[in-house]
Amino acid sequence: MSFGSFKFHPQISASVASLGYITPTPIQKQAIPPVLSGKDVMGLAQTGTGKTAAFVLPILERLLPGPRGRVRSLIIAPTRELAEQIHVSIGELARNTQITSCAIYGGVGVNPQIQKLRSGVDVVVACPGRLLDHLGQKTIDLSHLEVLVLDEADRMMDMGFLPDVRRIIKQLPLKRQTLMFSATMPEDIRRLTGEVLRDPVTVKVDHAAPANTVSHALYPVAQHLKTALLMELLRQTDTESILIFTRTKYRAKRIGQQLEKAGYKAASLQGNLSQNRRQDALDGFRNGSYQILVATDIAARGIDVLSISHVINYDMPDTTDAYTHRIGRTGRAAKTGDAFTFVTREDEPLVRSIEQVLGSTIERRTLQNFDYEKAPPARDTEFARPPREPQRSRPAKKPVQPEARMDKGAVPKSNQRPVQPPQSRTGKAGVKTFSPSAKRRSR
Repeated sequence: MSFGSFKFHPQISASVASLGYITPTPIQKQAIPPVLSGKDVMGLAQTGTGKTAAFVLPILERLLPGPRGRVRSLIIAPTRELAEQIHVSIGELARNTQITSCAIYGGVGVNPQIQKLRSGVDVVVACPGRLLDHLGQKTIDLSHLEVLVLDEADRMMDMGFLPDVRRIIKQLPLKRQTLMFSATMPEDIRRLTGEVLRDPVTVKVDHAAPANTVSHALYPVAQHLKTALLMELLRQTDTESILIFTRTKYRAKRIGQQLEKAGYKAASLQGNLSQNRRQDALDGFRNGSYQILVATDIAARGIDVLSISHVINYDMPDTTDAYTHRIGRTGRAAKTGDAFTFVTREDEPLVRSIEQVLGSTIERRTLQNFDYEKAPPARDTEFARPPREPQRSRPAKKPVQPEARMDKGAVPKSNQRPVQPPQSRTGKAGVKTFSPSAKRRSR
């Protein structure tokens, strides 16, 4: 089967050919026909299977004959990186048409996005939070929407975006085509499917198991020896482009810095970076300026680099699904890749779960001439956060002497005048009361 069998418009077919697409992937074979026919589709496919083209190509085919300059398709993605990647793919596949798109997400200025929307676009790729901002400010008009796509729905659930997605969907036209893609099918996604899809066609492509083009290996190691093992593994391994995963943003930053210090062309990708620096790291990784990219799970969503030869799990992910997502970044487009995972004793239960998904035992490896018995340091100096700079403290208030303390409403001795005890309101002498003027002096 070739892309010619889909009978796309010549302008779209020309773009497909110029990108070197010849044979559609399994998800494209199964999803493109029902999407072209206007049906709602639930697509279950792991990352790296070609699902972006599976929905972008039919959308372009649908939009080509119609009017221009109004939003007729909306694609919602969980992260800025994925939204940008989809936007770039649309640009490549629509290069021979006049169909335009824009990506809207947080972390960058909103005004350029507003100007782009006002100038007129046909497709919007958006992250939920910023899209809700535009809807609230009425800077986007979705009344002409024909096609809605929810991409990586399970990741949106993991990131807590499902309430936002539901709020967005309530503001969309009821008459529309809806496409949903997810690597897994947890209960919340199954429930969302029932809410937003009408009589959907379900297509399912290897959504549970990792790609069979990836070879797996475990490296048992103590926590304090991971960085030393990483350096030795890189020294002994013939690599092209490496993606390293850590559990936290700070670890990603520190490991990136240590790799740079060791002479590697490395960068880190984590949520504390500005959008410009995140984009610079991604662009540098794509064009080869950086050989190594160290990232957290969320930051790595949307990385679309076909030449990644190795994924290294510096830290074991939390779930088998997360493992599938991570190693799906290598072994893409029929290429082979390697997934190396550093494991400690605490990781063994998850290792057994991953092996059940794979249907086989993962090979355990050790490096020759590496000292696995080295004792841990007395304290963590590698990932210990630097002490905060002492803040300027305000001058301490002069302590109040016991005899100078006053009950509420009392007059400081320095303000008191030697007067005769005043009369109370009842006219009885000897009861202390204060006039309004005395009260004002005591404030």
